[in-house]
Amino acid sequence: MNVKVAIVNDSLTAVQAMRRVLRHVQGYEVIWTASNGADAVRLCNKERPDLILMDLFMPVMDGIEATRRIMSQCPCAILLVTATVSTQSVKVFEALGAGALDVIKTPRLGPRSSEGIDGLLRKIRKIRILTDNFKRPDSDLYTIGSQANGSGRRDTRPHLLAIGASTGGPQALGQLLSHLSPDMAASVIIVQHMDNGFISGLVDWLSMQTDMPVQLATDGIRPTSGVVLVAGSHGHLVLTSKGTLTYTAGSSTDVYCPSVDIFFKSAAEYWNNDGTGVLLTGMGRDGAQGLLAMKKRGWHTIVQDRHSSAIYGMPKAAAELGAARQILSLSQIGPVLAQRLSVEECSGHESRNVLSI
Repeated sequence: MNVKVAIVNDSLTAVQAMRRVLRHVQGYEVIWTASNGADAVRLCNKERPDLILMDLFMPVMDGIEATRRIMSQCPCAILLVTATVSTQSVKVFEALGAGALDVIKTPRLGPRSSEGIDGLLRKIRKIRILTDNFKRPDSDLYTIGSQANGSGRRDTRPHLLAIGASTGGPQALGQLLSHLSPDMAASVIIVQHMDNGFISGLVDWLSMQTDMPVQLATDGIRPTSGVVLVAGSHGHLVLTSKGTLTYTAGSSTDVYCPSVDIFFKSAAEYWNNDGTGVLLTGMGRDGAQGLLAMKKRGWHTIVQDRHSSAIYGMPKAAAELGAARQILSLSQIGPVLAQRLSVEECSGHESRNVLSI
């Protein structure tokens, strides 16, 4: 069965390039094109495609607003295809927050250049895998063993706030982090599904949403109170028994890299201290098993509710597993965390009681 594709771009050259790419790939059919976001919303309501290749800047209505309206009226998979990826990271993350799945630079076709074609096809295939496997349980990628510190005593590590997100994540993360303070007694680690080429832009963008310092999680770094660490996409971020972070190699068959499940399960095993796990909006099931592992180890666990999620996939999977101690709207999660993770609440012997429900 063919995958129905729509192209939304005000550049005739870009539309022709994408048509030519898809024409020679079996299983894809372009059903309509639009030169602005308003026409795209109208056409999508008449004939919904399986995938939309959406430009960012267009007349009448831009790709951000078009994405927001399509996801509320006739939701479908949206891939941003734009020539302004590197210089417009703020706009890119707004569109991702509105529900776009991913972003890539517009491909170029010419007598001497076929720049970006392979990347576009990889993105399209990845999205197809995500949508095809939406209801398939993820495999158990990281097994919890018995190697955690056996004493069970609290150590000097800070409280760990682990957050996983995918589709719609940048916007959700920005709103959540805006409520947190750099003087709180907790370290924040974020695993967001995103290509490595855009992670630095995400770090910069999140830095503008919060007073907390935000930086890329590097190999060997140790979680620190009041600092936000963001996982890179060159491998799976994991916590080690020494309390440091490192990366393990991903494979070509991995749907998610970095994987929320892999990080959550490593944190549940090796962080011998208080922790809170949060699973935000996203397509698929990544993070559900990991959040359940956290809950079984005594962590406080929160998932975003259906109404405030751009895509209620990952949170829904976690809720169905019974992995959530709380199901909250996005507007509630930040203030709840700010109260739970304040210096006063997390200090002394009270923290475990404060984090229980």
